[in-house]
Amino acid sequence: MIHKGIATFGLDSGHCPPWLFERMVKLGHQMITVIVDEYGPDEFVKRVADPGWFQSLGTVLAFDWNASGLTTILTAAIKESIRGQEKDLGIFLCGGKGKTSLKTPDEIQNWGEKLSLPELQVKNFTYNSKMAAKVDSSLVQDGFQLYHHAFFFSKNGSWAVVQQGMNQQNQTARRYHWDSKNISDLVVEPHSGIASQTLALTLDLTAKASKPTQNISTELVNGNYGSLMKDIEILRRHSSDLSQSIKLQQNGQQLTLLNLETKEFHWHPVVNENFSKSKYLEKILYKVTEVKPKNYETLVSLEGVGPKTIRALSLVSEVIYGARPSYEDPARYSFAHGGKDATPYPVDRKTYDSTINFFQNVINKMKIASSEKQKLQAKLLDL
Repeated sequence: MIHKGIATFGLDSGHCPPWLFERMVKLGHQMITVIVDEYGPDEFVKRVADPGWFQSLGTVLAFDWNASGLTTILTAAIKESIRGQEKDLGIFLCGGKGKTSLKTPDEIQNWGEKLSLPELQVKNFTYNSKMAAKVDSSLVQDGFQLYHHAFFFSKNGSWAVVQQGMNQQNQTARRYHWDSKNISDLVVEPHSGIASQTLALTLDLTAKASKPTQNISTELVNGNYGSLMKDIEILRRHSSDLSQSIKLQQNGQQLTLLNLETKEFHWHPVVNENFSKSKYLEKILYKVTEVKPKNYETLVSLEGVGPKTIRALSLVSEVIYGARPSYEDPARYSFAHGGKDATPYPVDRKTYDSTINFFQNVINKMKIASSEKQKLQAKLLDL
């Protein structure tokens, strides 16, 4: 069984030495060639959408299991290892870390021209790439800022996204995986099973439990701007380190909802934020109410709609209209297929054995020295 989702780990401030990167590229090329020959390009794309398999690949190719640098370096190594042979392998990779991630749409367009792909397919690839980034930054508000985005696709049309976010406050990184074959709705649990070693305070608007919030948010922006701003204005919050309160005032009556700081009170993303004094937010809401998006996905896809706009609509939906979204971190995947002491999750022996057997088979068929194969096999024992 393939597991897709989110993986969380500590930040790695070190750099990958050139000799190690060159080794990863060399071995990566051999391994990818065997995988494509044995299972086909679609299977490779499907596999990178599995956080456990992706992590295992990076570890076998000589990286530390828990290092956040694994994501960026492994992606770069894969991109380099298939360079010039993408057409033969049927695998294509766009994007990467930092500014390179912003080039993803252009790279998709360039491959579309080189491969003479249908214009609609190129548009769909570009749209799905942008929406994956939008969803993981605006709908899964978990405190991680995206800085890495990679879009994989095969000659047969399947695609996967591997992107990573950083939380500077607690010095951790989180990786998000998407598999086109497992997605029926881009804005409703698109990760198909999300996991992590550490949980975070999260506003998860992709959860099925948040569907009422999605529906009301869409209804709000399909009304007129004046009515929406009246709803925004009655969310008059006063906050301090010890307490937060939301004041609702309508028809001459005022209701104050008070939250005193205590672990027993549930977290809310409105803390330390005032929606009523943002000219940019007002501008975006005006634009959205003019467009009148037909559904929540269209709303999220609009240019300028980001985390703050989504939070504002979510808060109005909850406080005024009673549609409470999910505040449960969707992360569910644990590295190493579960810890040795069954913490945070019990070992999934079936998945663990399947991963090991897969890589053993691939390594045995790689055209490298026996001593090199033994080193890679030894790496598998450390997973």
